[in-house]
Amino acid sequence: MNEAAPIVDKNVRDAIAHWAPRLIANGIDYNDFQTTTARITRWRDWSAEWSRTAEKHEQLAREAEGRGSVPSATEAYVRAAICHHFGKFVFFDDMEQYARANAATAANYRMALAGLAPPAEAVGIPYQGTLLPGYLRRPQGVARPPVALIICGLDSVKEEMNSFEPLFHARGMATLTFDGPGQGEAETLPIEPAFEKVVGAVIDFLEARDDVDGSRVGTIGISMGGYYAARAAAYEKRLSCAAASGGPYDFGEEFRTMPLISRQAFKLRSHSPDEETAAARAAELTLRDAARAIEMPFMVIFGEKDRLIPKEQAERLFSEIPHPGKQLRMFPDGNHVCNNMPFAWRPLVADWIGSHLKA
Repeated sequence: MNEAAPIVDKNVRDAIAHWAPRLIANGIDYNDFQTTTARITRWRDWSAEWSRTAEKHEQLAREAEGRGSVPSATEAYVRAAICHHFGKFVFFDDMEQYARANAATAANYRMALAGLAPPAEAVGIPYQGTLLPGYLRRPQGVARPPVALIICGLDSVKEEMNSFEPLFHARGMATLTFDGPGQGEAETLPIEPAFEKVVGAVIDFLEARDDVDGSRVGTIGISMGGYYAARAAAYEKRLSCAAASGGPYDFGEEFRTMPLISRQAFKLRSHSPDEETAAARAAELTLRDAARAIEMPFMVIFGEKDRLIPKEQAERLFSEIPHPGKQLRMFPDGNHVCNNMPFAWRPLVADWIGSHLKA
């Protein structure tokens, strides 16, 4: 007699249906995805099971170190970091588990920094009396390269950009990924709607260095980071160009219809005591005035099958940008951030930013 299939709760089904392409595109091995999600029938087990998978990679990293293999250890530590991250990225049922996984994400990735190609430097970016943690990576053989600034979204962190960064290095650009207010190691700060303040601090940091060209900086923002990139393009004139993939025009307009876990993520990371406060703070994230102030080349990338943000928001942003160097790339089969087709949009945006930075 066949055993009945386990009953999987709605949050688990929703997470798998919505986020599977993103996890695979950003470094989760397909086999790990299959075996880990097969063990999860209750949402309360999501983080613990992904940490269990991460621990497997931590053990592989230690074994590789024992035999003196830096490349193998580096790869395993990166995989462990990404597994820990996706265990907690939208998991708020147990905040002790959340905090452990958040710390383990950064700790494992830092073990990999020297072995990455090119290596990464852990940096601290001065911002409002604290330091925003980031990773700076410079392509080998390029003196004072321009910089592609990669801005994370509502539930992404700097470690998640590991699979995206090499496209810029191959085109002669350095990359800087960082945790801004409400992200990763900087969650002690609330989400900042006026994100040009954050990007301004980042550019101050880059201009003070002599190993990169702080006068040639472009940015790509992902999901909520697309909103951040547009705000920065409007009001931080030192940027050379900017792009947004899957970003909202007005986050508040969509907030109440978003999945519960996305609303919970915003509530936590905006430091809102309740959902009503979160909705009010979500309404502050609008490009209603900012879009018309974008006076630099700007690329909007969007998927027509995005289930979080309607395509009309991308079209509105594009229509209001006055700069003639704007572009809109709408992918008919793309989901949120076009995570189901990174091979199509990521090289495109790397080429586009590189051309504007003269990399």
